[in-house]
Amino acid sequence: MDLKKIDPALELMKEFGKVTNGMPALIEQMRQKAIFSDGEVPQKFKVLTAMIWAISSRCEPCFKYYVHQAIKVGATEAELGEFLAIASTMGGCVGEMWALKAYKAFKDMGEPSDSESPTHCCT
Repeated sequence: MDLKKIDPALELMKEFGKVTNGMPALIEQMRQKAIFSDGEVPQKFKVLTAMIWAISSRCEPCFKYYVHQAIKVGATEAELGEFLAIASTMGGCVGEMWALKAYKAFKDMGEPSDSESPTHCCT
C-alpha cells in the first residue's frame, strides 16, 4: 500500500521519528502487541476495533489504514459492516458519515497484494 495515498504527511515519518526521540517506533511496539497479535481476542477483531476507534476519533488516515489491515487479516465485508454499524450507532449522524467514509475506503481498496505490507499507518 502506498502510504502517500493514505496521507501525504506520512512521508515525513522517519524525520518525525528523529525529532521526537523515536516515539513512532515505541508506538509501533505497542500497536504490534495490542492489535496485531492473537490472544483471547483474535487479531482480526482487534484490527476492526482499532478501525472503530479511528472512525470515532475522525482520523481518516488511521481508519483507512485499519480498513486495509482488516482486509489483510481476512475480515469479510459482512464483518466490516457489523463493526461499521457499531460506529454509526455509537456516533449518531456524524459517526454514520465517518463509517461511510471507512466503507468507501474498503470498496476502493479491494484485496491487498502480498507485496503490500506496511507495518502501520505511521511508518
